[in-house]
Amino acid sequence: MSKEQSTIHEFDINLICEYFASIERQGPGSPEVTKQALQFVDNLTKNSRILDIGCGTGGQTMVLAQNTTCNIIGLDLFPGFIDIFNTNAQKLDLAQRVSGIIGSMDNLPFDNEQFDLIWSEGAIYNIGFERGIREWNKFLKPGGYIAVTEASWFTEQRPQEITDFWQNAYPEIDTIAHKVAHMQTHGYIPIATFILPEKCWIDHFYELQIEVQEPFLQKYKGNKTAEELVAYERHEYELYKKYKAYYGYVFYIGKKI
Repeated sequence: MSKEQSTIHEFDINLICEYFASIERQGPGSPEVTKQALQFVDNLTKNSRILDIGCGTGGQTMVLAQNTTCNIIGLDLFPGFIDIFNTNAQKLDLAQRVSGIIGSMDNLPFDNEQFDLIWSEGAIYNIGFERGIREWNKFLKPGGYIAVTEASWFTEQRPQEITDFWQNAYPEIDTIAHKVAHMQTHGYIPIATFILPEKCWIDHFYELQIEVQEPFLQKYKGNKTAEELVAYERHEYELYKKYKAYYGYVFYIGKKI
């Protein structure tokens, strides 16, 4: 399996979790961007409920908690992430209203119209953007909000190398206009979209990985899967530096009709 042909999903899930658990965020983002997106959400009170889907270790969830008075549930498929999530909530004295649970985003264990805000940074691609916003809609109260980040094209025309990479890694990548149209189709008023700045990818994601890659490779010396995982992440970083003008993450904020 070459790094050009593989996707992140094809690596051993335990290795993926261990690798990404060692950095604060499991995808591009920053506290500033989380707070920026939160500014577009109205009417949150101490009685409001937030669900962070695909929360990882909770980097963005803790920012939400520190900037609201809401009760927050973080949901992730991987127990190791949730263990760190709940430890972080305890350390920050947030455990009384912030809790992490193990669960799958394609089978949410909640009642309809239970949440005022559904959040998901760097995770909706696991189920697909259109499916995610469609299926999660029923868990929002009328007038509730959804806020997600999603890989998106910035231009209609792209170099073939980066087109091929993303078509293999995530075929549902599309332009911002098409993503917004999906939101309108599935019962949301588009409130805001904005592109995550470059530092969300470099400073808060790729550069943080550099610090853990060599210790990870030493721990799993001779393990081909671990070596290919690191090679894949390094390749992805090089592609981003080369083609960042053409794609990136976009925050999409919508209000349920």
